[in-house]
Amino acid sequence: MRRRSRRDFVKLTGTAALGVVLGRPPIGQANQTPILLGRVTNSALRAYEKPQFAAKVVEKIFYADTLLNIYEERKDGDLGQSQNPVWWRTDEGWVHSSLVQPVRNDLNEPVLDLPREGFLAEITVPFSDAWRNDDGNPKKVYRFYYASTHWVDQAVTDKKGRGWYRVLDDRYKVYYFVLAESLRRVADDELTPLAPDVADKRIEVDLKRQRLTAYENGATVFTARVSTGRKGAATPSGEFKVEQKRPSRHMAATDGNGFDLPGVPWVSYIYWTGVALHGTYWHNDYGTPRSRGCINLTPADAKWLYRWTLPVVPPGEDYVHHANGTHVVVSPG
Repeated sequence: MRRRSRRDFVKLTGTAALGVVLGRPPIGQANQTPILLGRVTNSALRAYEKPQFAAKVVEKIFYADTLLNIYEERKDGDLGQSQNPVWWRTDEGWVHSSLVQPVRNDLNEPVLDLPREGFLAEITVPFSDAWRNDDGNPKKVYRFYYASTHWVDQAVTDKKGRGWYRVLDDRYKVYYFVLAESLRRVADDELTPLAPDVADKRIEVDLKRQRLTAYENGATVFTARVSTGRKGAATPSGEFKVEQKRPSRHMAATDGNGFDLPGVPWVSYIYWTGVALHGTYWHNDYGTPRSRGCINLTPADAKWLYRWTLPVVPPGEDYVHHANGTHVVVSPG
């Protein structure tokens, strides 16, 4: 990887607004402690008096990336167009969980002495801005979201004593700078294979029920709600194998007119068109078909499958390919 000098980095940090250090989340209701912090993923979110889409709307506009304190969860509200039953009570009213990503706001001590090959890191705050500086004029190019994963190859400190990581974009082969405190190094022991001695492993995905089940020797060992392909972008049914895996991938539409998602975590490809099992940070609507063909999971569920399936990706590696990985059956239901 090409190295950038500290002088180049000082030029990057010589402007006034290079990033956002997140402040405290919104103040909650009196005498109540939030059970969760949520990030609004889409301005289509509305807040209601009751956990029902037919109830009175009390908040019509939420800007994307607004942070919400969550005090209570219910699963008995109506579903509307979603198969996801979860509603959350916030300061603004009841919101459906489909457009709210559960997040944390954990800051980290920067690692300034990096291994030569760099390391894989995970965003541990609701979001952190990524900056590019190829011409001496820093530009904010992306916002990295909670639970996304990224390859760090360099650490530097600016004039104010803040640590920054240089991050490689695996799709466009360019570099960004991100506040180091917003990223946590993924330890090698988090990537050790699960049940490596079990030869008989199988994954079944039920498109009708939006449910994934993992089996060892015919016995269920893991289940998860998923979000598969929406109308017009259906997830293919049939029998597949996990052929490729990578712990982080910048996914984007090839025509430039669709999605653009850096740092998609824990990706396990099952089909040559790019269909994969992977973690998701841009929605929370598991149980409802809404992907572009992939099988969306929570980042935690995707990480479990990434560790459990074959082929194994050794720590420090960004990609592995094997034609005879874990068997995956996708049924139309």
